[in-house]
This record gives sequence, structure tokens and C-alpha cells, in this order.
Amino acid sequence: MLLFLDVDGTLLPFGAAGPYPVYDPAFPLPAAAAEHPLLSRVDPALGARLASLGCELVWATTWMDDANSCLGPWLGLPRLPVVDWPDADDEVEGGLHWKTRALVSWAAGRSFIWVDDEITEADRVWVAGHHPGRALLRRVDAQRGLGEGDFAVMEGWVRG
Repeated sequence: MLLFLDVDGTLLPFGAAGPYPVYDPAFPLPAAAAEHPLLSRVDPALGARLASLGCELVWATTWMDDANSCLGPWLGLPRLPVVDWPDADDEVEGGLHWKTRALVSWAAGRSFIWVDDEITEADRVWVAGHHPGRALLRRVDAQRGLGEGDFAVMEGWVRG
């Protein structure tokens, strides 16, 4: 089972005060955080929570591989696969998020969870009609980021 992770508004909340304390001295805030001054808003405990779900974690963010070099060490995560996005010229109609088709393609029929702050009903409907596996599309409150309620829903869904 895959877990597609967005960063902005999902792991990095727009309304969080931060900074969070470093919970493990082996994973201090990376030097690259200077390039991303809001990185300290990300709760480092999220890494362990995400890993505990037992899913294969995959970056599904415009941060691309910067998520591995900047955010991964802060979260205590190993290097994760990164979804390669289609060209920006690929227009999507009907309110469908530009990530939706790429994630379904990347999943290749495997069950997946997608957490993002921009998921809409159009995405849910399209995935239900075009993806043969189970899928949970969880919209996260961009001001708060991934929270306890989101984890409760994901944990219940993973247990089936």
C-alpha cells in the first residue's frame, strides 16, 4: 500500500507557529532549511507517525527530490521515491487536480492513500472510476497540516 505525501499545506502547515524542537539530535534541522525558512513549522514527530502506518511512503510534492534532502532528515525518514510530474502544459479539465492522473498511474493498481490540502470531490470521483485498487484521498486542512484526525482516518483505512 502506498502513501503519497504532499508537503505544502499538508506536512508544512501554513498556519503553524513552529518551530518544533528537534526530537532526535541525530536529525537536526538541515542546513538546507535556510532555503526553506518555513521548514521548522513541520512537526518532526510526523515522520515516525507516518512510518508506523506500514505504507510505502512516496513524495507527491512540487518539492520533488528536495523533500528527500531538506525534509526527510528533519522527519527522520529514509530517502523516499518521488513522483515525477507531467509537464506543466498538461491541462486538466473539470476541476481535477493536476496530480490526480499521475498518482493513479504511479500506483499502477495498488491501493493508496493520498494526503494533500487541495483534493476535491472531482478527484475522488475520477479515482473511483479509473483506479481498480482501494484509494483514500484525504484532504488536509492547510492551516493546521496533518493532524490527529487525519491519522485516525488513515489508520482505520489501513486496517481495512
